[in-house]
Amino acid sequence: MKMTCLISWLVIPFMANAQNYTAQKTQDHGVEVVWLTDAAHGVEVSVAPSIGNRAYELKLHGKNFLYLGAPDVGQLKQHPGLSGIPFLAPWANRMADSGFWANGKKYTFNGGVGTLHVPADGIVSHGMLSTSPLWEVTEVGADAESAHVTSRFDFWKYPDLIANWPFAHEYEMTYRLRDGVLEVITTVVNRSAEPMPLALGFHPYYNLPDVPRDEAVAHIPAKTAVITDDRLVPTGEMKPMDLPDPTPLKGRTLDNGYTDLIRDANGRATFYVEGGGKKIEVQYGPKWQVAVVWEPANQNFICFEPMAAITNGPNLAHEGKYPQLQTLAPGATWTESFWVRATGN
Repeated sequence: MKMTCLISWLVIPFMANAQNYTAQKTQDHGVEVVWLTDAAHGVEVSVAPSIGNRAYELKLHGKNFLYLGAPDVGQLKQHPGLSGIPFLAPWANRMADSGFWANGKKYTFNGGVGTLHVPADGIVSHGMLSTSPLWEVTEVGADAESAHVTSRFDFWKYPDLIANWPFAHEYEMTYRLRDGVLEVITTVVNRSAEPMPLALGFHPYYNLPDVPRDEAVAHIPAKTAVITDDRLVPTGEMKPMDLPDPTPLKGRTLDNGYTDLIRDANGRATFYVEGGGKKIEVQYGPKWQVAVVWEPANQNFICFEPMAAITNGPNLAHEGKYPQLQTLAPGATWTESFWVRATGN
C-alpha cells in the first residue's frame, strides 16, 4: 500500500474515509495526485489532475494494470507521453486536412498559438488536453458505497485553445471506484451558439502485469471494421469484422477502428484482454460508439480506446461519408461512462 512508502508519498491534510473506501489528496514523486482505494477488493487508483487529469495507476493487490511508460509519475510529468488513461479532446486520434469542418464551415488549425503542432502532412493527433495542467479538482469524497474524485475544465476560458476549436464548452470528469470497478464519467456542456461536433475520446493503456503479450488473447465486440488509408486516416469505407474471437495477440499488431459494437441489454459493449490468470474487462456506455484497438508488436500493452466518433469524423461527416457523427446542441449536455475491472492472481 502506498501509505507505507514514506519516501514516494507525502500525505497532505485531506482524506475522506468511509471504512472500506477512501479518497485522499496526496503527492507522488512531487506530483499532486488523488488516491482512491477499495480495501475489500484490493484496488487502488491514482489520478494526476495536473497531467491532463490522467489516471496512471489501477492496482489490484499492488500490481498496476495500467501501462505507465515512465519509472514514476514525477518522470512522466517531466517527459509526458501517452500512458495510463489519457483524455483526448476536443478530438481523439487523427484530424486530417490541417483542420476540421463544422456547421458547413472549415476551421483551419493555428500552430502559432502553441496549443498544437501542425505537421507537414496536415494530420494533427490527440487533441490539445492530454497533458494539460489546467484541470480543477472540485470534489474528493468517499462513502459506504464508493470513492471518487471530480474535476472540471472550462475550455472557454483559454483563448489559445479556442483558437483551434472555436466552441465555448466545458468538461467534467469523475473517476469513481466501486465494487472493485473503476468508472470514468465524462460530461460535456456546449456553451457556444452553434452545435459542436463530438469527436472526443480516451486512449487507455492496459497491461497484464507479469504476463507476456504473446500469452494473451483479446475480445473485441464489434461487427464492423473501419478502413483506413496508408496514413491510418479512415476513408469512410467499412468492412465486416474479420478477427477471430478471442484474438490471440502473439505475433500480431493491431491499429484499427471498430464500430457497430455488440452490446448487452444495458447498451454496454464489453472488451477484454486475458492471459496468465489475469484479465482486464472494459465496458463502454452507448454513446461511446467507436473503439480504436492499438496493440503494437514490440510493447506489452493493449489500448481499447473509447471514442465518440471514428477518427477524422467531423471531416468525413462533411463529405457525407459518416452520418453517425454526434453533435451537441447549444446549451446541451452530453454524458457517458466506461468501466474498467482488473481480476486475477
